[in-house]
Amino acid sequence: MTEQNQQPVSDETQLSDATHLPSRDDTTGSNGTVFPSLPNRGGGQPIDDGTILSSLNGSLPDATGESEIGEETVLSASAPQTAFPAETSLPMDDGTAGSASGQSAAQPASAYDDPAPAMAPTAAPATATPSATAATPAAPASATTATTSTTSAAPTIMREASPAIRSFQRDFTKLTDNISKVVVGKPNPIKLCVTALMVGGHVLLEDNPGTGKTQLARGLANSIETSFKRIQFTPDLLPSDVVGVTFYDQKSGEFEFRRGPVFASIVLADEINRASPKTQSALLEVMEEQKTTVDGKTYDMPQPFIVIATQNPLEQLGTYKLPEAQMDRFLIKTSLGAPSRETAIDILKQIDVTDRANAVSPVLDEDDILRMRRVAGEVHVDEHILEYIERLVEATRLSEKTKVGSSMRGALALTRCARIWAAADGRGYVIPDDVRDLAGAVLAHRINLTAEAAFKGEKPEDLIDEILEAVPVPTIGA
Repeated sequence: MTEQNQQPVSDETQLSDATHLPSRDDTTGSNGTVFPSLPNRGGGQPIDDGTILSSLNGSLPDATGESEIGEETVLSASAPQTAFPAETSLPMDDGTAGSASGQSAAQPASAYDDPAPAMAPTAAPATATPSATAATPAAPASATTATTSTTSAAPTIMREASPAIRSFQRDFTKLTDNISKVVVGKPNPIKLCVTALMVGGHVLLEDNPGTGKTQLARGLANSIETSFKRIQFTPDLLPSDVVGVTFYDQKSGEFEFRRGPVFASIVLADEINRASPKTQSALLEVMEEQKTTVDGKTYDMPQPFIVIATQNPLEQLGTYKLPEAQMDRFLIKTSLGAPSRETAIDILKQIDVTDRANAVSPVLDEDDILRMRRVAGEVHVDEHILEYIERLVEATRLSEKTKVGSSMRGALALTRCARIWAAADGRGYVIPDDVRDLAGAVLAHRINLTAEAAFKGEKPEDLIDEILEAVPVPTIGA
């Protein structure tokens, strides 16, 4: 080696002129430390392939001996920039503490690393010891700007409830409290029925006789100043008895359409499974499109519109099972169940009250319901919540216990109900608990179990509980 190469390396990590590459500049780290290009162990050939020499704990030979080089990372000026997370601070042999995060903006990828997907470079804050803080220059303005813009662009769903949302909560509570005077001790079924009314869907109440199904429907109708009709389904009921009929008026000499009982804002279809499938099919268009066609002419239903159907699961004689197409048109399926002991005693104390539904008066009108529907559209549903809903619905289709899972209609119904559930709680955003509370009532009746699962006595509600435990719950706003 030449005589110039016999000069030892100084404390400031400055190498002799012969070891400098004339065509390259020294590389400066983000903390101000100068990193010159170093010769390799073979004897003075420059390193031009961008290889990282980290944690050598060795020395480079010279003419007189070996100069100790501390733990450090040698950067190549021609290497591409790749971002790495900040973890530890590495001491330099000149006494300056260089951080891994400070070098990450210019650290090249190693030739021995496995290929990884390209990532956008990000700026990490530099870490330095207290002694070197004063000597370390400030970080580049571009890195600070990138970090600030990234932080400001982070999405958040924790929106403050607007006055309209708080008004929605008050009216929703007022309506449910009024219905609770009719059906005592059943807040969840009442809340589900009101939720279906706000969404514009329909409810199927399936429970044993004497549990208050009809009273719940009548209590909801009497709590709102709107039209209400009741249809008692029987085996001899005809479709024209439901939607209406066109007849010839001899006085006027013209055909006129007489509207059926379905033309009401709230329709009670009592014991719907006792009617024939032909009559049940008359409700398919009404429930899905909220309109009916008679003799080639289409008539719209009044708004708001909801069908509350009841059926008895015990008696099978003289009944007709609802087809899957009609079951899927019900937004919510729920039951009431027997009251608790304390609630039953309170009801017995009011033995002279024979009709609780007539004891309540309207607290809202049609315009209030339509206004609340518009307010519910302002509730924010985060993308993570939407993905969570889709995973739940997809799991019902992929389960080995199901023959047919929930359709996309079920996913839409669950999303709409979750917005009402959130607004009723005074929030302008949906949380995972809203979805979990509604999943059973919205999705269970849309699932058909396999013959093996049904033979084992499993129920769709049990499968929904298993899916809720298996699908990971998203963390929002963390």
